[in-house]
This record gives sequence, structure tokens and C-alpha cells, in this order.
Amino acid sequence: MTPKEKRNERLAAKLITNLERRHFEAYYCHTASDIIAKVKEIIPEGSSISWGGSMSIRDTGLTQALKSGPYKVFDRDDVTTEADKRAVYLKAFDVDFYLASANALSEDGIIVSIDGNGNRVAAITWGPRRVIFVVGLNKVAQDVNAALQRARSIASPINAARFDIDTPCQNDGMCHNCKSPQSICNYVHFLRNSHPAKRHIVILTDLELGY
Repeated sequence: MTPKEKRNERLAAKLITNLERRHFEAYYCHTASDIIAKVKEIIPEGSSISWGGSMSIRDTGLTQALKSGPYKVFDRDDVTTEADKRAVYLKAFDVDFYLASANALSEDGIIVSIDGNGNRVAAITWGPRRVIFVVGLNKVAQDVNAALQRARSIASPINAARFDIDTPCQNDGMCHNCKSPQSICNYVHFLRNSHPAKRHIVILTDLELGY
């Protein structure tokens, strides 16, 4: 085992302990195939599933694996009109499982997410019966303030570039705490505890997923 692997094993173990203290269910997976297997183990056949715009769950191949499985999937990527996308967003509030990632995770187990439209953080907060996060250890920050800084200074500028939107961070890669009409930092969400207990599931991985 390499020094990095040793560190990741120990960090994941500590994070799982801290997440469980906050009433989350938590696991640690090494590979994309491990993540897919764990999610399929958690989700019963026939369940309804949806997700937000997370690159982490797409990068693992998880979304395609679920779409080809025995589940009822609502995927906004399958529709083209704004009306149809809104319909998928609304259906997401009543699914059995909602999949997401996070922009950052503090060492003591607080999940930080920033949204432009708010559909992801809204579903994380209320609606779906259970929420599954897939979070790479590359998103772990020392405390909640560092987690918020990571979300604003790393994740948001990269996502602004991904969407090719007109924000100041597109120009220099730095957060300007802007008030741009195209800002994707409109809703800042802190998930301190899973409520009801075990509603939220966190799958940690040492794969460097998402932003």
C-alpha cells in the first residue's frame, strides 16, 4: 500500500465515524465498479431514481448502469425543452432515491453544496425518500469554512467554465463573490445532520471525481 493509499484509508475511516455521528450511513469504495455495486446493493429493484447535474456520478458510469437496470429513472439529460426539464425536476422530489455529489466535505462530516438553480439542494433537503452522495476524498476540507472556500474557489469557477457562462470567475478562475445574473452560486447549502436518521447515504472514494 502506498503512502497515499494509507492516508486515504485512515481518512475515510475517520470520515465514516464522523458522518455516522451525524446520523448518515457511510461507505468507502475504491473503484468505479465498487461504487456501482454498492449503489445497486442499496437500491432495490423497481425503485424510482433521479439525480442532478453531478459529474461525479456520471464519471463513474453509475448513471448509465442504473438506466440499463431494473429501475424507473428520471434523467433530465434525456429531455430537451425547458418544460420537460422542469417536469423531471419536479418528479425528482418524489423518487425513492436521489443521487448527487457535493462540492466539499469537512473533516467533521458537514456537506457543503452550491447551486445555481437550487433543484439539487432542494432535493437533498426534502422530498426524495433517500439521498445517495458519491464524494471523492479530493473534496475533503479541514473544516466547514475551508469546505465553503473550496466550493467557491475551486468547484464553482470550474463549473462556470463547464457551462461557459458569463461570470467574473470565467476570466481568471477566482471567486469574486459576484452578483452576476448568470451566477451559479445562488444557493449555499450546509448539511449538518441526516434527518431523518440514515436518509442520507455517503459513498466516499479515493477516485478524484468531479470538481
